[in-house]
Amino acid sequence: MTGSARSVLRWLVRRIALSALVLLGSATTAFLALRLTPGDPVRVILGGSTATPEVLAQVRHELGTDRPLSEQYVLFLGKLLRGDLGTSYQLRDTVAHVIGSQLRGTAELALTSFALAFVVALLLAVSTAGRWPVLRAVSTQLELVLSSSPGFWVGVLLLTLFSFRWHVFPAAGGDGFSGLVLPAVTLAASMVGVFAQVMRAGVERALEEPFVLSARARGSGETAVRFRHALRHAMVPMVTLSGWVVGTLFSGAVVVETVFSRQGLGRVLATAIQGRDFPVVTGVVVVSTLVFVVVNLLVDWLYRVIDPRLREVPA
Repeated sequence: MTGSARSVLRWLVRRIALSALVLLGSATTAFLALRLTPGDPVRVILGGSTATPEVLAQVRHELGTDRPLSEQYVLFLGKLLRGDLGTSYQLRDTVAHVIGSQLRGTAELALTSFALAFVVALLLAVSTAGRWPVLRAVSTQLELVLSSSPGFWVGVLLLTLFSFRWHVFPAAGGDGFSGLVLPAVTLAASMVGVFAQVMRAGVERALEEPFVLSARARGSGETAVRFRHALRHAMVPMVTLSGWVVGTLFSGAVVVETVFSRQGLGRVLATAIQGRDFPVVTGVVVVSTLVFVVVNLLVDWLYRVIDPRLREVPA
């Protein structure tokens, strides 16, 4: 094995080990936070009924919540290492099936909103970078407003205008493309502002590089210079945002899916928290953390691919 291959292997092993620690820490935090929160999940499951102490004790025994916290934690970790996320208290179904059945809706929303935010930000950034000061100032202010606007406020505003007043899109729970538009726009709004600012700064830096002067000297038009040359170099900082994007997409999905009564992991998580459904909450946290660490692992690898100098950095 060559020195370069050993370096890559060490880097990979180290990143995987760190990712496993992050996953363990996230799962442990979720487990402890839920168990130490005041309230009895059994009474929530029974709907607040005046159940006898015998019935409460029986249900606690079936769920395992009557065991010491340390024993519950050891059993939780054992199941987690086997890939068993447990069984939902309320739905009486495996957590893996609950998450799997809702994953498509959240993935569809996340990918659509990301694509929409990326395209809009790209057009804003490339068209206003280094020119048209008035339009650039207006675009910058719009981006600041979008990036600072709460998701629930944007969602309610869009519902008020396009559903309740103009009746263009369904208000809640719509299927197909029409039911996806408003949730995707709501989730994309905050990302547009951040994406556009990062892209514009990258394009403006790239436009000052010598290769842009060479492209113009060869007769390339302004549009070709911006999209074919400057934009490619401006995309590198976008890799840094990948981790932030994953967190924004999931946290935003919780709000968006609730506002629009849309099926997905975000709504499942909100319902599980309200119902103190411990296995579902911890399962969603574990899955979302797993996605986060995988994306960040890919980002680290992409940096080594994009910048050859990082390949020589000891792992």
